[in-house]
Amino acid sequence: MSIRIASAAIIATVLMSGTALAQAPTLVINSFGGAYEQAHRKCVIDPFEKATGASVKIVTAYSADAFAQVRAQKAAPQFDVIHFSGGQEIVAASEGLLAPMDPAKIPNLANLYDFAKKNVAKGEGPAYQIAAIGLVVNTKKVPKEPTSWNDVMDPAMGDHVVLTDISNVYGLLGFLMLNQVKGGTLDNIQPGLDAVKTLLKGGAVVVKTSPEIQQAFAQNDAWIAPYASDYAFTLKKANMPAKFIQAKEGTPASFITASLVAGRPNGDLAAKFVDMTISADAQACFAEALRYTPTNAKTKVSDEVAQDIVSGEKAAAGMIRFDPTVIEAKRAAWVDAWNKAIAK
Repeated sequence: MSIRIASAAIIATVLMSGTALAQAPTLVINSFGGAYEQAHRKCVIDPFEKATGASVKIVTAYSADAFAQVRAQKAAPQFDVIHFSGGQEIVAASEGLLAPMDPAKIPNLANLYDFAKKNVAKGEGPAYQIAAIGLVVNTKKVPKEPTSWNDVMDPAMGDHVVLTDISNVYGLLGFLMLNQVKGGTLDNIQPGLDAVKTLLKGGAVVVKTSPEIQQAFAQNDAWIAPYASDYAFTLKKANMPAKFIQAKEGTPASFITASLVAGRPNGDLAAKFVDMTISADAQACFAEALRYTPTNAKTKVSDEVAQDIVSGEKAAAGMIRFDPTVIEAKRAAWVDAWNKAIAK
């Protein structure tokens, strides 16, 4: 009898072990929270889980924080796929934190615009969408539709201007463009800081987050904000008369990328996740949900969506991308200078 019990116990243990081994694998990724994370689930995460049976664990972390975590975890990485919007993949790849991509395992790479995938062999994840940075305006209140970054400086705009803190990627890119128009460079941001001081004296306000921009447009009589195309759409969805305008001097771009973290055991599954992320269907879904510019040449969007985004390879490639390696090296000093400039 005791032998039978022992045998049964052994069999049960084996079955339980088999069940554990058969449990669905888990991928750990970061996402950016809010409306983005909702779209991320709809466009990629839920379809991926359904197609593969895998489970996706999401850690909400913006680019700078995600990069800091990946760097701190180098000896024992926790993320399988990491998403950046500020160019951190370039620095992370140079530090050996990201794994090179094999096109054979990520077939949708073949359909991406060349500029969106040029260094995947080095570990720099491909751009699967682009946020264009320009001028978001209240079409019912702005006296004259702006055409230039200099129009932000028009005294008539006065206390109707909303600036975003440069700790925010979109805010930083808008500031760097204003700095460039005023004669500055990545080695000299003083012209931009001087412009910001002038704007603040005229009554402009500084916010830190996207929801604060919406509040400013809804409650504080904001007319214009240097910010991203996707957020103009967010305001429109909230029944505000918002429009995104590409200024004549150029449109900065925030490349949103997906990279494989080096040193993780389930690289093949992570590659499948990236492949779905850069697919035409996923990019069309993101464009519909958030008005990002696709980078997959096979992506098709409606005429309505096309009116709200920068469309096509030539237009997308023509956007301005400030050197992410310089940004990462100078970011701390820039934030310090910015904080001093906006201090009252």
